[in-house]
Amino acid sequence: MAASVEQQQQQQAGPAAPGAQQGASIPSLFMFPPMIRDALETDSSNVQDDTVDEVLPFLTGKEHSQLNAHGIPRLDKERHVRFVKKQLGVLPSMYVGADPSRPWIFYWCLNALSLLGEDLEPYRARLIETVRPIQNKTGGFGGGFGQSSHLATTYAIVLSLALVGGDEAFEVVDRRSMWKWLCQLKQEDGGFQMAVGGEEDVRGAYCASVVISLLKLPLDLSSDSPAYAAGHTSLLSGLGEWVRLCQTYEGGVSANHGVEAHGAYAFCALGCLSIIDSPHRSIRRYSDAYHTCYVLSGLSSAQNKWRLVASRADETLLGDDLWEVLPHTKGEQIFDEDDRIGTIHPVYAIPQHRVDAIRSYFSSKEGF
Repeated sequence: MAASVEQQQQQQAGPAAPGAQQGASIPSLFMFPPMIRDALETDSSNVQDDTVDEVLPFLTGKEHSQLNAHGIPRLDKERHVRFVKKQLGVLPSMYVGADPSRPWIFYWCLNALSLLGEDLEPYRARLIETVRPIQNKTGGFGGGFGQSSHLATTYAIVLSLALVGGDEAFEVVDRRSMWKWLCQLKQEDGGFQMAVGGEEDVRGAYCASVVISLLKLPLDLSSDSPAYAAGHTSLLSGLGEWVRLCQTYEGGVSANHGVEAHGAYAFCALGCLSIIDSPHRSIRRYSDAYHTCYVLSGLSSAQNKWRLVASRADETLLGDDLWEVLPHTKGEQIFDEDDRIGTIHPVYAIPQHRVDAIRSYFSSKEGF
């Protein structure tokens, strides 16, 4: 039956493209149109059909004319370079609404070109000429000329200047006013606002720590900082603890304390903590009973081996199989005998004699 279904799928999809056989990482189920279809036609089913028609050529390899020896599409670097360079040119009028996001466009495009192996030096003068006027005397960079400074756009511009490199680019940044501005963003609870009087969230913690560390700014806090009155003396004091409090009961990281976790904020939190100190120290790992129990169980499994001696005579007798446990003796024992721990039943995950005791007790009872 399975063979006939596969033959039907192949007939629908036609011959496979060269190199498609090497793409073994894609299950064959996803390389053919669905075999089971609902006769009821809806907007959702039509969209689904359109999606299948669009992605199948990519999954089967037919859309790609250039494949490597493993059947994987080659990266069309030149095409990507042309696309990204176009974004650094004159943009159409529809981009007017994105004017405050121009620093992000600089960063996205320059970083992409760098990853594609392009020389960024030709963009240095243009970038300097563009970002110098949007630096405010009070510190930081806005999204465009005359716009208030914001940590997100400041972050993007500092990274863009780092990408093009060169002393002239680095000297664009007024480090003194940048330091004063960051001191104003530093809050009493240890976190950072994104802009003066703006929202305080984990993006601010990450962007601020990136700017402080890349520009090697003094960590001393100015006396007029809102955080100074709360006892903070450094731009980084209390920041690690503030970030840690953004972790929720789910394990993820939220934008601020007590709100929903979001995947994007995990990067900001972990990035900030890794800048403050080495990750193995700043990102704490706590011992807990859960892991202690199962790590010891794993150690027991490594030290001993279990063998099913006899299967249950009656399948209605739940858990009546007979097991035997023996120490691993093959090869050299790499631990001292004093470090050997007890054995644990492979199914019930408690010692065998405890399994036997409770089963024996309740087997002797009649009814409830």
